[in-house]
Amino acid sequence: MSILALKKATLVGLTEDKAQVLDQLQSLGVMHIIPLQELSSSAPSRHTETNLLKVSPEQLYESLHYLLNCKQKRKQVVSERHFDLLSVVQGVEKNRRLRLDLVERYDFLQKRIKDLTPWGSFELPEENELYGQRFWFYLVPNFRMKELQDVELPWQVVHRDNRHSYIAVISEKEPGINVLPVVRTHTGAVPLVHLKRELEDIEIELETVEAEREGYTRWIYLLQRSIAGTDDAAQLAEVSNQTLDRDEIFAIQGWLADEHLAQLQLLAQEQCLALQVESPKEDELPPTLLDNPRVIAGGEEVVNFFQMPGYRSWDPSRVVFFSFVSFFALIMSDAGYSLLLAAILLFYWQRMGTTESGMRLRAMGCALAIAGFIWGVVVGSYFGAQAPFEWLQGLKMLDLNDFDSMMLLSITVGAIHLILGNLMMAWVRRKSLQAWAAIGWAISIAVALAGWIQGFTVLHWLFFAVGLMLVLCFSSARSGWSGMRLVDGLLALTGITKLFGDVLSYLRLFALGLASASLAMTFNKLAVDVAAALPAIGLLFKVLILLVGHLLNFLLTVISGVIHGLRLNLIEFYNWSLADEGYAFQPFAKQEVSPWIT
Repeated sequence: MSILALKKATLVGLTEDKAQVLDQLQSLGVMHIIPLQELSSSAPSRHTETNLLKVSPEQLYESLHYLLNCKQKRKQVVSERHFDLLSVVQGVEKNRRLRLDLVERYDFLQKRIKDLTPWGSFELPEENELYGQRFWFYLVPNFRMKELQDVELPWQVVHRDNRHSYIAVISEKEPGINVLPVVRTHTGAVPLVHLKRELEDIEIELETVEAEREGYTRWIYLLQRSIAGTDDAAQLAEVSNQTLDRDEIFAIQGWLADEHLAQLQLLAQEQCLALQVESPKEDELPPTLLDNPRVIAGGEEVVNFFQMPGYRSWDPSRVVFFSFVSFFALIMSDAGYSLLLAAILLFYWQRMGTTESGMRLRAMGCALAIAGFIWGVVVGSYFGAQAPFEWLQGLKMLDLNDFDSMMLLSITVGAIHLILGNLMMAWVRRKSLQAWAAIGWAISIAVALAGWIQGFTVLHWLFFAVGLMLVLCFSSARSGWSGMRLVDGLLALTGITKLFGDVLSYLRLFALGLASASLAMTFNKLAVDVAAALPAIGLLFKVLILLVGHLLNFLLTVISGVIHGLRLNLIEFYNWSLADEGYAFQPFAKQEVSPWIT
């Protein structure tokens, strides 16, 4: 099992050494703190700590986010000799605001120039140059140009495209609403040539601002460390307020794994602290600390996202990892799509390796691509087509269009999955009679599956009845053999309909796999038909249909594989394998920031 056993440790020391002890304990990072008193409202806050630096947390995060979004980044500075947090944050904020204003003006000018270009480059005359007459501009649809024949004012077409005619009208006052068929177009008083000059100036200024922004990116690591330091200080202040203080001594208590106990004992010796270690009591609920190898730790990310198992339960991470990978492969059912997934994973390989969770998900992505490719070879599907080589065709062992075999496979996979869940539930409840109820469900599923495959016999019905009797007799948590235990058992037996529905829910593996393969073949046939019908341009359409069609099908398949693969694990499987929900182990530790050099 990958849920680590925990111990409850209590440290007692002198109050005058409290700050140093807590700092060392935070650097060690192995304890989940148990508050010994309620958090006081007078405790130093995160904002108090950062106000000393005259930089708010919001400014820090906003500046860091702005710099991280810069396309080009400089080599990171890891020494603080030339780093002034306040001046850097203020400079980044000034750069960000200036860039935002320039981008807004740049977008406005681009649209303005695009709208004015058909009118040509002109400069409006002064008010008295035309004896009080002025220019008025209208954008008239071509099909309404006949309506201008009745306009008595002098007008002229200055430009025409396939949709509109650009009309200039001379009048002392703006023509009335009913004089022309459309409302007036506002061209503004700034000539087109001036707008183009301003746009050029803004482009130059934007380049300067971007260069300055790129220069600030050399401080990303130190900004990250400043944020980490701020959060560490806030966490330290919070824990300091949760210790039990009595005159000249203080006590701090927390959970830690057995394997870290030696490190805590060494710290206690170095700081002259009294240390008491005890095992968790039956009425205590310690946090859950999962420990899985990085290769299969992607399942742990899924478990943490959905529901953390209780401390005395079992860790479903490994089962979820392998079952999710298997379900995803069954839904994808195409070796070509799996290779495409591997190519995308390879493209993001280095970026995903910058964080622990990213490396875990990267390992899961590798497993998805490998399992999908193997299953795609087994069913003989390569972008909806047959294997390109004869030796690959010989590896095909199943046909997706063989409905009976694929339905049998899906139901069998679902039944085995739920049998495993019930057996794990029985193991968790091994000290209780309720474990026999979970065993009864497992027996019922196994016998029903065997009877469905082989045909029901008297022996099948006998074992099926034995399984249901175990559910009836041992589902209740009540002590004794009262009539209410029978009522609880009868209520538990109603779960047989739910169990039947959950097993049938695994048919989605076959249905989605068949849908993906059928859609791929449809796009292939459509592309071939179009190419045959249009000998010249048909080749281009064929390529476009194949690219767009398979890309769309790939996206739908990946989304379906993720959603339904998780659903079968986190809904159907969880309902029969996990009873208690726990909470995650949160170590009292300093944040680590790893510098990345570009």
